[in-house]
Amino acid sequence: MSSSIRTTLKSDALTRLAQAIAVTLCAGLAGCQSTASVSSGTGQDARPHALTAHVRPKPIFVNQAQAKKAPHDVWERIRDGFQLQDSIAMNPRVEQQRLWFVSNPSFLESASGRGSLYMHYIVERLEERDMPLELALLPVIESAFNPMAYSRSDASGLWQFIPSTGRYFNLRQTNFYDGRRDVTASTGAALDYLSKLHEMFNGDWLLALAAYNAGEGTVSRAMERNEKLGLPTDYWNLPLPQETRDYVPKLLALAELVQSPQAYGVNLNPIANQPYFDVVEVNQRVDLSRVAALAGIDEDEMFQLNPAFKKRVTMEPTQHLLVPTAKAQLLTASLSNMKPEELLTLAPAQRVFDEVAVVQPSRPKSYTVRRGDNLASIAKANKVDTRDLQRWNRLTGKNLKVGQTLVMQAETQAKGRVMAKAGSAASDVQKTTTYKVRKGDSLYLVAKRFNVEMQHLKRWNPRSGHALKPGQTLTVYLNRR
Repeated sequence: MSSSIRTTLKSDALTRLAQAIAVTLCAGLAGCQSTASVSSGTGQDARPHALTAHVRPKPIFVNQAQAKKAPHDVWERIRDGFQLQDSIAMNPRVEQQRLWFVSNPSFLESASGRGSLYMHYIVERLEERDMPLELALLPVIESAFNPMAYSRSDASGLWQFIPSTGRYFNLRQTNFYDGRRDVTASTGAALDYLSKLHEMFNGDWLLALAAYNAGEGTVSRAMERNEKLGLPTDYWNLPLPQETRDYVPKLLALAELVQSPQAYGVNLNPIANQPYFDVVEVNQRVDLSRVAALAGIDEDEMFQLNPAFKKRVTMEPTQHLLVPTAKAQLLTASLSNMKPEELLTLAPAQRVFDEVAVVQPSRPKSYTVRRGDNLASIAKANKVDTRDLQRWNRLTGKNLKVGQTLVMQAETQAKGRVMAKAGSAASDVQKTTTYKVRKGDSLYLVAKRFNVEMQHLKRWNPRSGHALKPGQTLTVYLNRR
């Protein structure tokens, strides 16, 4: 056979071999595709061609946050956001509180029932700040999720702000509105306060929580004491008031029950993982009862969502109301078609008119001194104090002259129940009260509680010293002008 023939045959053989390989590869790839479709569609076994064993599909990257389905229940969402569980372990103080919750299941059930109105909102605000979702359970400890809760120390609302701390975090407090009971405003303030404490105590959430309960001064002093003695300064080793020693374990124990409710025989009613309420802006005074009737909302539910309005009437021209999500659109449409007078029922409107009545000063009284008069007799006849009479007329002594004119302080006429309660206090220059020092108090905390300057508090109580003792009585001057 000639070399040219051999070359041609060899070339033809190579061409046929190449074609055969190409066909085989195509068949193998087709077989791989059919295998995938069969196995995903019917579950039948199909063996891929041997040549496809070395063919690796391109990787598909899936966003895990998208792949993971959002929980249907708020409780599940809370569990996913727990960050403090490492603090529990086998701590006997946590165990003691856990036993109490397990022994009193009705407490947790009723508190979680009330909390179902607010829980989703609180969880969303915490997640926005990347804060531990155990904090969503804090209102259970503070108020049992009762927005009307009021303590002996004058703390109020879901998050139990005392008046001075509430004012510090811009929670307005008037005769008609208490921002400490405003669900959205107080939640924002509480998270601001907790964030501030978390930063103050170098990222230690347990110390921040202790300070939320007892005050930053109490916790800081306890840490300084331990540091001087060479003792640990973590929360578990600090000499804190008993209430604060129980406070953090209560929250951790509660979180553990939420983590595994079935293991402890606790019944947590499901809470839908969706907003319970919407915010509706109102540009006029409205009666909450009237609004509830317009939107077909249960009155009690309306009050629970809007507990900040102490008289159940919005007084400011521009305000917002919280209403169940399903009713928000209907209420917005109804408000736009209503006249202002139609939004206040007759009885609440009259009550508001009475209570907002302006205090009108009457003309100052004067008295002309007669023969035989003295300061004591004039003061008694005019029902005033002798010292006030001297002060109003700048008298240094008690001597009077016949024909001398004395000025009496201007009287005020208060209309309505609000001013009647105030009585003569409306015209007082200063109002005095006393405060009995409690464990953990400091001059700073007492001054903050009454919204007065600490230097004034020291001046009013020169013998108090810097270290206060429980049971000690302090004098406080209010309404200073």
